[in-house]
Amino acid sequence: MYERWCKSAKVKAARKHYWTYVEKDGGRDEICDDLAETIRAHYEPLERIAEDVSRLGYKIASEILRTAMPQTSKGRSGDLGEILATELVEEEVGLRVPVRRLRYKDGRNMAMRGDDFIGAGYDKKGKKLWLLKGEAKSNKVLSKATVTSARKVLDRDNGRCTPDSLLFVANRLLESNEHRDNELGRSLRDEVGIKSLQIDRIDHMLFTMSGNGPHASLRENLAAAGTNQDQYVVNLHVEDHQDFIAAMYKEAEDLGDY
Repeated sequence: MYERWCKSAKVKAARKHYWTYVEKDGGRDEICDDLAETIRAHYEPLERIAEDVSRLGYKIASEILRTAMPQTSKGRSGDLGEILATELVEEEVGLRVPVRRLRYKDGRNMAMRGDDFIGAGYDKKGKKLWLLKGEAKSNKVLSKATVTSARKVLDRDNGRCTPDSLLFVANRLLESNEHRDNELGRSLRDEVGIKSLQIDRIDHMLFTMSGNGPHASLRENLAAAGTNQDQYVVNLHVEDHQDFIAAMYKEAEDLGDY
């Protein structure tokens, strides 16, 4: 999706990655339908939505879906930042974000506690567990204070994924019917107790989406970050930030002839 949607610039120095994305001319139109479906899938499994349509028709199915989605601009902004960060990890980093945690919110307009997103997988040999701890920020105007706050969250718990967040992901995977999910879930649950994972296999990502583009503090923040793990600092510049979010949620809520 990102390749079709945006122009990117990527700078790497040792284990530090600075990525910026700007929408291509016509890029938004190119991915609009796919992004709307992606947003839906972060709140409800697509097969469940299809079943609602089959049983109840498009209008009522749309209402059920709308009930799961935030209705405040702040809630939508935060959720969409998390959704787009998740998709970027899977498309560009190569780790899975195996649990769509927005499906488990206890209030549609409330932010969930814990790490915003956790990427998980194994090393190139497929043996050693590898994690990514992520923090997502979505602001019309990105500021240094927001960037500094996000870094503090990444650094807490000695830079490790918070145990409650990791256990949440592990337990959801162990509930799956897929063997691959169960194996990963077991590895994550073991890690909560044993804490054997070296910090050089716990990457960090600070993902930002903003209307004012990459703030200078992003580069400064990356420069000050540690070097014993991969550090990703990302900015997605969407000039009409607020209008974009409102339009995408309207598109996602309208199932049409889905």
